[in-house]
Amino acid sequence: MTVMERPRQIVECGDFALRRWQGQSDFDPVFRLIEESLDHLRPWMPWVARHSEESTRDFLAKSDSKWDSGDAYNYAIARDGTFIGMCSTYRGAEPQGWSMGYWLHPAATGQGIATRATAAMVTEAFALPDVQYLEIAHDLANISSGAIPRRLGFTEARREQVTPPAAPSDSGIDVIWRLNRPTSPVNGTPSP
Repeated sequence: MTVMERPRQIVECGDFALRRWQGQSDFDPVFRLIEESLDHLRPWMPWVARHSEESTRDFLAKSDSKWDSGDAYNYAIARDGTFIGMCSTYRGAEPQGWSMGYWLHPAATGQGIATRATAAMVTEAFALPDVQYLEIAHDLANISSGAIPRRLGFTEARREQVTPPAAPSDSGIDVIWRLNRPTSPVNGTPSP
């Protein structure tokens, strides 16, 4: 039996950490984090319209099973033991491509946390042997989300029409950014 490689369950990022969700034991702090962030998230996150206790429990259960299958790695962003956001990386449409997402509690924005959390996830994802590129998608009108891939060296790969727009503030155009696995300076092959 081969053991599938996984990212670390806890990733230290200085003044905060990424921590793998701990299933239903995380329900209360996750639900509170979402509840306190609803107005901040509603313009951009279509899942907010379906938010409920049941959907939060379902998310946590699926986070466990997807981690175990190697299909998605979902993390809490925690500072001083309090959840301040979420981030994830998950298999994309092509086997070698993975997607990334992130969001923060409104009190945690504007501090570089999303950028540093995403940078840490990039490192974890590229440590996995089957990840050749990462993509981040955001609505064209969501300028804050778009700043993160730009800061981290992603390149705009394409724009896609989304009909109808998925969330209330969406323009209906998704911008997709891509970052390829770094290549070895010695022979030009992808770095492990």
